[in-house]
Amino acid sequence: MFETAAAGTASPLFIAGVGLAGACLGLLADALIRRALPQLAGEVSTRLKITTAAVTFALASLLAWRFGSTAELPAYVLLGILAVPLARIDIAHHLLPNRLIGPLLVAGLALLTFAALAQGAAGDLYRGVAGSVILFGSYLILALTSRNGLGMGDVKLAAPLGLYLGYLGWSHLFYGGALAFVAGGVASVVLVLKNRGNRPKEVAYGPSMLAAGLAIILLLP
Repeated sequence: MFETAAAGTASPLFIAGVGLAGACLGLLADALIRRALPQLAGEVSTRLKITTAAVTFALASLLAWRFGSTAELPAYVLLGILAVPLARIDIAHHLLPNRLIGPLLVAGLALLTFAALAQGAAGDLYRGVAGSVILFGSYLILALTSRNGLGMGDVKLAAPLGLYLGYLGWSHLFYGGALAFVAGGVASVVLVLKNRGNRPKEVAYGPSMLAAGLAIILLLP
């Protein structure tokens, strides 16, 4: 039987083990992405590999602390692993590739479906699917009706993020979406200050969405 999620109840050994597994899977995912999308992956360097491993280790460890040995943990570790290359590619190329967003949505849905069946929580899955549709639709409307710099990649990324946030609760979905706009605004201000008052033509919004979503997942009960 799977345990009920309770932040802070997992043992340090379990957390470290999940973190190490996440780091290894992050490096493997990075290698596969470089093979599939060589024009977007950037240069291979020891520094980049160390950074990728360190960030995915930290995210996987925090997610293990958050979820413990629950059926949801693999799904959220997957989100943490793919968030790293998605953010890096968006910062470098202002692009969120479909070949990463699609698998994140499909695999996330499959893993959360398994978790819902294992724990008898069909309602959580239905709410997650509804959250995916709601956040995707909201971002699509904003992208079509405003000039806030949202691209179609951001709209597509909203679908898996809405799934992951909605699965945990309506409050997670609301605050995750709201915090993304706050984080995006802060990032824009920082870039303006860095460029001495010159507003950049494009601001990568995907990293703000991912950071906000993961923050809400980790911090909101």
